[in-house]
Amino acid sequence: MKHLIILQEGVEMSNCKHVHTEGQTHQLLVNNLEVAYRSDTVLKDINLSAHCGSSLALVGPNGAGKSTLLKSIAGLIEPKTGRITWAGEDNVKCRGGEFAYLPQHEKVNWDFPITVQGVVEMGRYSQLGAWGKFTKKDDLAIERALDLMEMNGELAQRQISELSGGQKQRAFIARAIAQEAHVLLLDEPFTGLDREHTANLSRLLRKLTKENRLVIASHHDINTLTDTFDQILLLNRIVIAMGECRDTLTEENLNLTFKHASHV
Repeated sequence: MKHLIILQEGVEMSNCKHVHTEGQTHQLLVNNLEVAYRSDTVLKDINLSAHCGSSLALVGPNGAGKSTLLKSIAGLIEPKTGRITWAGEDNVKCRGGEFAYLPQHEKVNWDFPITVQGVVEMGRYSQLGAWGKFTKKDDLAIERALDLMEMNGELAQRQISELSGGQKQRAFIARAIAQEAHVLLLDEPFTGLDREHTANLSRLLRKLTKENRLVIASHHDINTLTDTFDQILLLNRIVIAMGECRDTLTEENLNLTFKHASHV
């Protein structure tokens, strides 16, 4: 099903009580996760740990379960078994305001009549108060996100359907940034970007981790992993390996990931 965005589809949004203070780190834990679509088990025995101020790339072949894992963490998919906790809690509603999810390009209805500015404003919906009106803080967050992704000015008023593939992707990344979430879950965020904007997004994601955010993204270009990410999780329905990029990207691990026949 195509959806215009977004955040927890089918999940009631609420502002989480967790607030970062200086020196505080929130941790995401996935324990013994198993996800199945009817009789087909697509993820099994998934365990991982990640914390704010770091970045994690999910790497594996098509059908490895990368998108499913991101959706499970976001609360969009109910796992068959296992537990996902954020800052010590497994309440999906609590993840709502703190998690931003960017779907793959082809999962978005690009014909929806909305401007770039309107897409980015959606990132603030979970932050709106009782009156449902944007405040000065909201306006500044939206402006900053548009500036960071170079989508300001005339481009911000264009219909999303009029944009190139790379511009559409940048607009939705700007929406995630405007949300000011602690955790960014990005499904192939570099798809459709040219070399210049790929480099710009890589720098931005590194900047966001320095701002104490956690970035988890599926990524297919092994040659650029170390430019952006601290850690890598090699996935093929099960976890093949996880750790720092330089230690995990071994020939043996890559062979297991891309040639391994999953026994699930």
